[in-house]
Order: sequence, then C-alpha cells, then structure tokens
Amino acid sequence: MSESSTATAVAPPKQLHTRDNPFLARIVDKRPLTDPTSSKLTLHFSLSLKDGDIAYEPGDSCGVVAHNDPGLVADVLAAGKFGGEERVPLPNLVKAIDRSATDVSLHELFTHHLQITRLTRKLVTAFANKGEISGLQALLVPEKQDELEAYLYERGLIDLLEEYPGVFTDPSELVSVLPRLTPRLYSISSSPIAHVDEVHTTVAVVRYTSNHRERGGVCTTYMSDRTEVGDAMPVYIQPNKKFRLPLDPDTPIIMIGPGTGVAPFRSFLHERRMLGAKGHNWLFFGERSAATDYLYREEFEAMRADGHLTRLDLAFSRDQEKKIYVQDRMREQAAEFWRWLDRGASVYVCGDATRMAKDVDAMLRKIIASQGGMSAEAADAYVHDLNKAHRYHRDVY
Repeated sequence: MSESSTATAVAPPKQLHTRDNPFLARIVDKRPLTDPTSSKLTLHFSLSLKDGDIAYEPGDSCGVVAHNDPGLVADVLAAGKFGGEERVPLPNLVKAIDRSATDVSLHELFTHHLQITRLTRKLVTAFANKGEISGLQALLVPEKQDELEAYLYERGLIDLLEEYPGVFTDPSELVSVLPRLTPRLYSISSSPIAHVDEVHTTVAVVRYTSNHRERGGVCTTYMSDRTEVGDAMPVYIQPNKKFRLPLDPDTPIIMIGPGTGVAPFRSFLHERRMLGAKGHNWLFFGERSAATDYLYREEFEAMRADGHLTRLDLAFSRDQEKKIYVQDRMREQAAEFWRWLDRGASVYVCGDATRMAKDVDAMLRKIIASQGGMSAEAADAYVHDLNKAHRYHRDVY
C-alpha cells in the first residue's frame, strides 16, 4: 500500500492471552538475518495470530513462554541423583498455571516451570547453609558482592549440584528455593496493519562458555534449536504504552536502535507507511559488520531509496580500524539532529541499557548543549522537557 493510503490503526482489545494463558502461534517464517560467517546469529520469526483473538500495537513486546533444554534437564537430574519421575507438591509459583493439579513430576518442573540456568543469591544461600559450605558462605558477605555477582553469572544449578553433591536429596526442598522460569520479551518488529494476522520478532541467539561449560539463553536457544516452521509457540502480547508513535502522523521521528534494538523501528516504519504518515523518518542503526550483520538490509535500503526513510545513518563498529557506534554518527550529524529536534521531532532509543543507552543519552545532551548554545544544566532541563512532552522514549533492557 502506498504512503497516501488512508488505512487506520485499530485499537487492540483487552488481551485475553497472558503469560499463564499464552496463545499457540504457528511459526510461518524463520530465517537468519545474519550471514553464516557472522560471529553471531540473529533470527527473524513470523508467527501467525490467525483465529487467536490477539492484537498489538507498534512498540509492544511479544512474550515467549520457553522451556529448558532437555539435555540440560537430564544433566541436572543426573547430577542431583534424581530420576525425574519423583512427584513434588505443586509449588505456589506454579499453582497459578494449573489449579487442578496437586503435584507434578520433577522432570516437568525442571523442564517447564523452574529457572535452572542461572543462580540466585537465595539458591546459593540455601546450599551454603544446608551444606555448611564455608566457601559459599564467604561469598555471601556484603564485602564480596562483586565476586558473588560474577559467581552467579558464570554458573547454573548444574554447577552447584556437581560441585556440592548430596546437599539436597529431597526434591521438594530443592524445588522450594528455585525461582519460576519466566517468559522472555522481544520487541515486536512488525506492523499489525502491514503484516495482518502476524507478529514478527527479531531474536539474537545467546551462546557462551563459562565455568568450562557451553551455555545458552533459555528462550533464544529454544527458538533457534528446537522450533521449526509449522511448529506452535506459546506467546502473548506485553503492551508498552510508553513506547508509542506520535499521535500526530506529521511529527518527524528519530530512531536509534543498534542490533536487535532496531526491531520496533521496523514496526514503526511499516506502520507509518501504511497510515500514509507524512512525518519524516530518521534511523540510526549499528552492528558489527555491514557484510554479515546488517539486519533487514534490503528493506531499509528500499525505504531509503523511495524516500520513506528520510535519513539512514549506519555504524558498523568493526568495518574500520577505529570502532564507530551510533552515538558517533549522532555526533557527526549534530547540526541536523538539532534541526530535527527544533522542528518537534520525537526521539526513540531501543536496545542495551548497560552501555548503549547511556552513551546515546549522553550524546543527546551534548548535541543539545553544543547546537543549542546551552549549558549542561540547561541541556538537562531540555531533555527533561522532552520527556515531559512525550518526545523522548526509551525501551532499554
């Protein structure tokens, strides 16, 4: 449909499907967005919502209810000297899912309901106290917080069971100190009016090695390794009312989304095209290499060619000797960035909260100060006003 289309967005109804009552969406497309030679794998998923009575808006997230790797579950059971068929009273955290059951097998709990891939302070404390393990007890003192966080990050339940065998012999007791396996949220990368009866997600598969063991993200490896086109995947919509397109379709927007942070901006761009929005669109996208990691290259290049994407600034960090990131491109385009702000543009940032979002926020303030002739304090006040006017939106994680 052309930009002059008169299509209108439809407000979604109250969500009938939740994390405890997900919709089984059939996978209709699953394909890599990265080149096989890339150092990482990012996948595009298209899921059918047909007959699902499920709706979303650009900016929302798709919750995926995953299960643990069967191989890891088998290893955990073996390390704990459990058979898996042991019946365990249904934990309170699972009762919300199935109120009719009174007990459940240990294998079922480890597979579908409990977090076994990452440690928590509560779990380490339980092992330390029950097994009277001095090494673990020493990690739990306040002065060792940094060391404890590193220990938690590098290990899972399997490590404690192997390093300290026999501490927990009662499966019910072990289950009582394990957290619930929570769904994972992925920014939606489709438009409900451009991709009718579908929802798309953009997923970077997490794999790493720690403490001499190959590991992976619970949900990303489930989606990558254990699903195929035609399979049904349990999903629900998580609304995000603070990450919405401007009500006025003539408002220019600046979108900053490196890596999979670009997902909602693909949604925004398709939505604005279908609505015939006249506001200009500017995208900052960054990744490691243009040859291997340029997500949705064909779509974005086509949008730039036909003018729907007014500006496209790319930052491929490893394609030159000095690494370049999206905030560097912002600095290079500082004067134009300020002109867009001065014309009322809304700014959107999506992606990593640890470094990227902080660096982008700092660069935004520098641009406002330098181009607007303001002090640092005045630039901070300007950003505060952007927030208050709903012109600065961040979806960071």
